[in-house]
Amino acid sequence: MDLEVTSGTIATLLEEATLAHPRECCGLLLGECGVVLEARPCANIHPQPESHFEIDPQALIAAHRAQRAGALQVLGYYHSHPNGRAEPSAEDRAQASGDGRVWAIVAGGEVSWWRDTPQCFEPLPTRLAAG
Repeated sequence: MDLEVTSGTIATLLEEATLAHPRECCGLLLGECGVVLEARPCANIHPQPESHFEIDPQALIAAHRAQRAGALQVLGYYHSHPNGRAEPSAEDRAQASGDGRVWAIVAGGEVSWWRDTPQCFEPLPTRLAAG
């Protein structure tokens, strides 16, 4: 089944990558029922943000608490590769948890979508959400 993504989410991802350059941007992908409705920017707290990312844990905790209270679900994460390609890097593969979440990677003005499976990252077909 394809992942659905709103045009607003894609616009946010591209804008955040541009604003953060030459550092990596990062954040959360929120939605419901397999539809990504929001890209929520988070602080990149990694000490080397030009080539790595680490989502602020407080933002992640807050999103999970909000989800338990009925807000949008945390479907996955996003980050940019300012000087790379829109595909998982060796660093991404090393940091992946295999939890089945969605990863969006922004590079070169494009966004690619991946599923973090226990075996590897798998390309995730996407389509524009209606509305």
